[in-house]
Formats: sequence, C-alpha cells, structure tokens
Amino acid sequence: MKDHFEMFAAYNRWANETLYAAAATLTPEEFDSNRGAHFGSMKGTLNHLLCADRIWMRRFTGAGDAPAALNVILFEELSALETARKAEDERIADWVAGVEEESLGQNFTYTPITNPQLVTQKLGSAMFHFFNHQTHHRGQCHMILTGLGKPSLILDLVYFQRFAGKQWL
Repeated sequence: MKDHFEMFAAYNRWANETLYAAAATLTPEEFDSNRGAHFGSMKGTLNHLLCADRIWMRRFTGAGDAPAALNVILFEELSALETARKAEDERIADWVAGVEEESLGQNFTYTPITNPQLVTQKLGSAMFHFFNHQTHHRGQCHMILTGLGKPSLILDLVYFQRFAGKQWL
C-alpha cells in the first residue's frame, strides 16, 4: 500500500504545480475575489490547502508549524504561497518515503480542530483522507478558474500516471 501513497505524494506535487501555474495567470483582483467556493477565493482556497496540509503533517510527524484554524490566510501573495506550497509538497513526499508499510495498519490518534475530541483510526485511512482532501479543494480551484473564463485544467490522476511515464502500480 505504501506505493499508493508515494504515487499520491508525487501526484499531489504535480497537480499543485499545474494549479499554481494556472493561478499565476490571475490578476490580483481575480486571485482575491470571492467566487463562491467554500473558502471564497483562489487565495482563500489555496491558503486553506496549505493550512490543512500543515495541520495533518503536524499530526503525522509531531513537527512543523500548524495554524489553529482552517481559514487562516498564511500568505497574501501568490508567489510567497507558492514557495511555501513547494516546500510543503517536498516535506510530504519525504515523509511518505520514510513511512514503514507496517505502520499504515496501526492506529493513529489526533484531535480535530473543528471538534476537539480524540479520533483514532488507522494511519493508512488518515493518509487516504489527507490526499483526497487536497484533490477535493483543487477541484474548487478548478471551478474558480473556469468561472473566471480560464482554460480548463487536466488534473486527473490517470493523466498524471501517463504524464509521469512511470508505472505506479
């Protein structure tokens, strides 16, 4: 199962690079405008993704900065946000590379921000959520872009698998 997570970490990096390249075409006003996504704007949604990833990585590793809320604007400007995103994607990939296969079936306990009561689940299950969450909000970013008249992005996992030129599984 670990190879699945290595693929998801690589896909995550690739999809974020694709998304940030598209976000770079936005004017500051478009980047900041509320487009009806859960976190409003492209800025809000991309910041949320970084917030959530940092929160989960803090849970997984016990290290790193993690905001106390899911809607914190960590970075106002796209360039600073992109630099932080690249560093976080590298951190994710490095951590996944070091995860032992046996640990994926072990219990993992954490406290959610939205409901501060302990939750225990298998580490592998939490990791599936972690990567799925990113995909969910990248879909909202895609909606923001297309709503602004920008070209549609191809972010499908199968496209990544073909693009990457590696047989993942």
